[in-house]
Amino acid sequence: MKTKEPKSKIIFLSTFPPTQCGIATYTEDSINAINKVYGKSIECEICELTDKVANNQKSAYILDTKNRDEYKKVAFQINKDNAVKLIHIQHEFGLFGGEYGNYLIDFLNASNKPITFTFHSVIPRPNEKLKNFVKLLISYSSSTFVMTNQSKKILIEDYGINHENIVCIHHGTHIVEYENTSKAKQKFNLEDRIVLSTFGLLGEGKNIETGLKALPKIVEQFPNVLYLIIGKTHPNNIIDNIDEYRNHLESLVNDLNLKKNVLFINQYLEVNELLNYLKATDVYLFTSKDPNQAVSGTFSYAMSCSCPIVATKIPHTLEVLSPDTGVLVDIKNADQFANATIKLLSDPILRESMALNAFEKTRKTSWENVAIKHMITYQKITDELTAVKFMYPPIKMDHQKNMTTPLGMIQFSKISEPDITSGYTLDDNARALISMCLHYQLKEDINDIYYINTYINFIERCQQPGGNFINYVDEFNTIDPKNDTVNLEDSNARAIWALGMLVSLKSTLIPPSAINKATACIIKALNWTETVTSPRSIGFIIKGLFLFNSVDPSPRINEIIDKLATRLSKNYNDHAIKNWNWFENYLTYANSILSESMLYAYLATDKLIYKNITLQSFDFLLSKMFINGEFKVISNNGWHHKGAIPYKYGEQPIDVSYTIQTLDLFYKTFNDPLYKKLMKVAFNWFLGQNHLNQIMYDPITGGCYDGLEKENVNLNQGAESTICYLTARLLMEKNIISESNVIKLQSSKDHLVYKLI
Repeated sequence: MKTKEPKSKIIFLSTFPPTQCGIATYTEDSINAINKVYGKSIECEICELTDKVANNQKSAYILDTKNRDEYKKVAFQINKDNAVKLIHIQHEFGLFGGEYGNYLIDFLNASNKPITFTFHSVIPRPNEKLKNFVKLLISYSSSTFVMTNQSKKILIEDYGINHENIVCIHHGTHIVEYENTSKAKQKFNLEDRIVLSTFGLLGEGKNIETGLKALPKIVEQFPNVLYLIIGKTHPNNIIDNIDEYRNHLESLVNDLNLKKNVLFINQYLEVNELLNYLKATDVYLFTSKDPNQAVSGTFSYAMSCSCPIVATKIPHTLEVLSPDTGVLVDIKNADQFANATIKLLSDPILRESMALNAFEKTRKTSWENVAIKHMITYQKITDELTAVKFMYPPIKMDHQKNMTTPLGMIQFSKISEPDITSGYTLDDNARALISMCLHYQLKEDINDIYYINTYINFIERCQQPGGNFINYVDEFNTIDPKNDTVNLEDSNARAIWALGMLVSLKSTLIPPSAINKATACIIKALNWTETVTSPRSIGFIIKGLFLFNSVDPSPRINEIIDKLATRLSKNYNDHAIKNWNWFENYLTYANSILSESMLYAYLATDKLIYKNITLQSFDFLLSKMFINGEFKVISNNGWHHKGAIPYKYGEQPIDVSYTIQTLDLFYKTFNDPLYKKLMKVAFNWFLGQNHLNQIMYDPITGGCYDGLEKENVNLNQGAESTICYLTARLLMEKNIISESNVIKLQSSKDHLVYKLI
């Protein structure tokens, strides 16, 4: 039996919760993200930096930062663990003992593991001693991380560091479900208030007093403003149990007569509660007074929660905040804060636009995406992390269900909010029926029956007396006029596929009424199916009729499959030449359904000509989509024409999903492990193995983003993309279950036999 491979370990040298500081939180979020994305093959451990008695049971190692002897000792302890492949040091000068924290050099000299750093502070214009010390630190690693381009520029220009050794990965952010502010306020009974907020461990550097001094002018115009000051005081700022800074702020509130307009939330909030407060914020005030502050996690989190922001000019905000997401003001300038805030509060359309732009800009810095980018660099630092495997996210049908009304599945969404004005399509409800059938087949969830009935009812509603279907229905259940002007063959054919899928589950507990309805729709459409000429439509119909025929075989169904496959074979023979074994002179969308349907035709008729076309065409298609071990979707920006250089960008989830579905059938038919391997490579496109190294699914909603462009991801989670992702995810889960359903049979003392159940 195949033994489970041991996980590679990455050690993080850092502070860590329950220590309350930004670096501790950053490290915890980083580790959680790596576990979420790579936990199948990577284990993260903590070497906790502390000068106090450690009480963190999560820490594998403890480094007393004030005791110089401990640095070498802890390095030797880590050296003993062969599973440790890398040490990632979260660097801040004040974390380590000695001048500029130079005790750390003892650890570095004693360690025999590859090293990398994240520099949380990059001090500009260093003196010679600091400059030489930083250069010495960086010499221990081939790559060092910073979180802003400005920090990278300083290291290059002020410290003389080679730019190739510096990797800029912006501060991570939590993915949140997009929610308009008025809805978010309901959680806190703040519907009647205009909410300003700021958060973080309080200290003089936060400069909250500037926000308070700006408030009277704001209150004059907006008396119902409430300024939330969220967070405990930094432990280092409480001396002899006296919190001088908070006392100063509270006194200032009294002096300015702002008791009704300021609320101190003196707690260290759990992440989800904090994010909910930020989503309920109309304008976020970032008041830091440190002109050299390289990065701010609080600022990043506010942007990710779609907060319009008024912020002081520090390197991080100057680099990230643009006029379409917020307003920059001078440090300590209360008048500028007041005027900018009043401007935003006076223009709800501007605020909404800023909120959407901030939300979109920070998706690429989600913790999951940050983990992926870190891992790419880790693998360059050490070749012992090459066998890293993605974790598959949990299956969540939430977004599909949220997009479904009693009539059917809505076509489009604005981010993750269903856009009812976009109406409904036969296409999407057919796809929705397929994914829900797969989910029921896998989970036997009785709640799926409601949605299956909803989708089959919509398909039946779209069928016309002649057996064909309309595609477009508006939000009021009225037939859209564009049904008369658009070619509907593909959408009609997808309906046949979905109906066949449902009928194929006849032996399950799906109600006979739904099976009978699907059967009646297919019988009614049979005459129409024989007239279809579009290659992809033929492909969808063959697949649907094969599934339909798998329950109660009918000679007539096989005859239609044969007739359509003959038509598709002619397409192939008319267009295929040397180095272009395909059915058309171009590759467009859903290409794999053509090869897949020819395989179904072969399985239905046993005609070798269909098998030959199946293998030749699919080998050709795979050669265009799997290049040097990487999966690349055919671009929808001009497609891929015979004899032309293919376009590179414009990738959609539909093609990824269809390719996986076809590979799944090929693997089941021919039992070639290459097909299963390619399924995994293709599915990894959703998980971040694409040219932007960004995840294409939303782990909160379970939805999928609409497209991967050259420089950005389209964050709308429409019906098509979401269902295509879910269909692929469900197929991957079925394969995981198949792999795990291996029982070990003892046939003799020294011989083991395995079989699949």
